[in-house]
Amino acid sequence: MDNTTNHAPWHIWAVGGLTLLWNAVGIFSYLMTELGQLAALGITPEQIAYFNAMPAWAIALWAFGVWGAFLGSILILMRSRYAVPALLVSVLGLIGTTIFQRTDVSIPAELDNPILSVVIWITTFGMLIYASRMRKAGVLR
Repeated sequence: MDNTTNHAPWHIWAVGGLTLLWNAVGIFSYLMTELGQLAALGITPEQIAYFNAMPAWAIALWAFGVWGAFLGSILILMRSRYAVPALLVSVLGLIGTTIFQRTDVSIPAELDNPILSVVIWITTFGMLIYASRMRKAGVLR
């Protein structure tokens, strides 16, 4: 049996661990929004009203995005090939969420952060590419 399938390369732990922490922030944001705890974070009433007015489909896509990425990180750490489908779900959620955000004229200006959006896209697609390569190399089983 090939050694690459017996021992995880060091970068599996680095990528999995760092992205798990990164994606935990997305989960925290999502949960605080859905549990109605945004005021505790110092979010303005205008911003809270925006989140409360989001349609169910946009919230569902956001959930797919953050939970898919979080699960993808866990599955990378577990060396599971199922990281790839989880991250595909995350990418689909990200695409839908981005379309909603870019076409919704009611988004408060302070919530529109193009730099953060680019970082999220790079991280999410980077995770998908990484997981796909690790699956192809036999590291994710």
